[in-house]
Amino acid sequence: MVLWFPCIQVLNVIGEKIHPMLKRTLSPEVTFEDVIAEPPSVRSFDKVWLWSHALFEVSRLWCYRLISLLLAVPVSLVAGILFAVFSCLHIWLITPFIQLFLINMHWVQTVWGSVLDIAIAPFFKSMGKCCSSINVRLARD
Repeated sequence: MVLWFPCIQVLNVIGEKIHPMLKRTLSPEVTFEDVIAEPPSVRSFDKVWLWSHALFEVSRLWCYRLISLLLAVPVSLVAGILFAVFSCLHIWLITPFIQLFLINMHWVQTVWGSVLDIAIAPFFKSMGKCCSSINVRLARD
């Protein structure tokens, strides 16, 4: 059973805990009868229904194979090139720039540490002391 969305796969794994109506509503499975359907009052010959079903399944399979054959190699090539470019940029440009920035901005780290120690840390220490006597007890009724 092939599902379209990863969240549906997760819901399918824990399907015992999900209400059956919700599971049916979220399941996006499309069958031949959903696409090509005849009303119950009017039916074609059985052979027409059988051949149209076979043609639908075969064309769906071969269209997928053809499209994946045409697109799989170019898309993987582009993805590989993008990964290589981004890796090169990260290794040779972004990481050295960040290191230079941190080396030249050491005084900002010193000032910020002082601001935290002088203004903000005492406030949170006093709030912690005020709230340290709060006890929470859970009891079953």
